[in-house]
Amino acid sequence: MRQIVLDTETTGLEPELNHRIIEIGCVELLNRRRTGRSFHRYLNPEREIDDGALAVHGISRTELDGQPRFAQIAEELLAFLEGAELVIHNAAFDVAFLDAELTRLPGPPRTVGSVCKILDTLALARELHPGQRNSLDALCKRYEVDNSARELHGALLDARILADVYLAMTGGQAALALTEAELGPPSADGARHARAPVRTAVPLPIPTASAEELAAHEAMLALITRVSGGRCVWAGLETVRVMTPPDSVLEAQRSSA
Repeated sequence: MRQIVLDTETTGLEPELNHRIIEIGCVELLNRRRTGRSFHRYLNPEREIDDGALAVHGISRTELDGQPRFAQIAEELLAFLEGAELVIHNAAFDVAFLDAELTRLPGPPRTVGSVCKILDTLALARELHPGQRNSLDALCKRYEVDNSARELHGALLDARILADVYLAMTGGQAALALTEAELGPPSADGARHARAPVRTAVPLPIPTASAEELAAHEAMLALITRVSGGRCVWAGLETVRVMTPPDSVLEAQRSSA
C-alpha cells in the first residue's frame, strides 16, 4: 500500500480570500515504511504573507521571490501523488488550498480527491481520543514521538513527524529509521526499500501425550458418549497417532536444555 504523508504552509488561513500555498512537503510510505522518496518545494505565492501565518512558519515573503510558482510544479506534484492515499492532519485545510491552486491552472478543473484517496489523521485521532487535545504536538506527546526540532512549523518536517505519529496511532510502530543493513540498494527511482528479513531455522519443541494422558482422554470420550446418548463427535473420529519427534529435533532440545 502506497501512502503519501503531506503538509503545507500558506500565506494565511482562507483560500477563498486568495491565500496561497508557500511550501509543500510530502513523505512516501510503502507498506508502512518510508521509502526514502519525498517531495518538497517552496513556492512564490505572488502575494504578501499574513503576520499570523508568518509567526507560525517563519517564512518571509522575500525568501520566496526566487521560488517557482505552483503552476510550474503542479504536474510533478500530481504525478508524485497519483494513486496514493494521502495522510494529512486536518485534511480539509490542506486539500482546500491544493484544490484552490488546481482551479487556477488552465484546462479542465481538477481536484486532489480525483487523484488520491485522503485519510485525515485529525478525524482519526478524535475517534481514538474523544474529548482530548489532538493537535500534532499533543499527539507527539501522547505517542512519545520526538518533535524537539519543531520550533516553527515546516511542511516537510511536519510531514515526517506526522508519519511517525500516524504509524504509532495505527499500529504501534513509531520508529521509522532503518539501519543500513535493513535497507536494500537504491532502485531506479532512487528509493531504498527494506530488505526481506532472513530467518534462521529454530527447532521447535513438539509436546507428546503420555500413555496415562491418552488413557484419560479415551476415558473422557467414553463418558461423554455415555451421557450424551452416543452423540460424542470426537468418539467417531479415528485416533490420531502421536509421532515421536525426529532425532535431530530431540538432540536440539537436549542441547538447549
